[in-house]
Amino acid sequence: VEIEAAAQAAQAHDFIMGMPDGYQTLVGERGMTLSGGQKQRIAIARALLTDPRILILDDATASVDTETERLIQLALDRLMQNRTTFVIAHRLSTVRRADLILLLEKGHIVARGTHADLLQTSPLYAQIYEQQLRPQERVDLKL
Repeated sequence: VEIEAAAQAAQAHDFIMGMPDGYQTLVGERGMTLSGGQKQRIAIARALLTDPRILILDDATASVDTETERLIQLALDRLMQNRTTFVIAHRLSTVRRADLILLLEKGHIVARGTHADLLQTSPLYAQIYEQQLRPQERVDLKL
C-alpha cells in the first residue's frame, strides 16, 4: 500500500500498471528497460518512501520531453513539501517556485533571489527566462 501510494504521488503508478507484471515486473539492472522519465519518477517514489529531511535533486528534469517534465514536476512538488531541498537545474521551470534561487555563471554566484526578484534584477536570468519559459507561457495562454 505504501509503495503504491508513493508511486501515485510520483506520477509513476499508471506506467507501472501498464507493464506486463505491474509492480512485479523485472526492469533489469539499473532499470535498463525504463525511459529516463520513468527512472526519474521511480527515484522520486523511492525518496518519498524514505522520507528524508533534506533532499538534493540534480537536474531532475534533464533529458525528458515536456509532458514527462510536467509529470516529474508534479511529483517533485509533492516530494519537496515540508523539507529542505537543494535543486540543481538547467531548466527554470524546475526552480521558479523556489524560496531562493542562486544563479551561477562560470562557477560563481552572479545573482540570488526569488523568480520575480531575478526577473527584475538579473539580465542573465531574464534572458534565460525569455529563452525557456516565455515561449511555453505563450502557448499556455492560447489554450
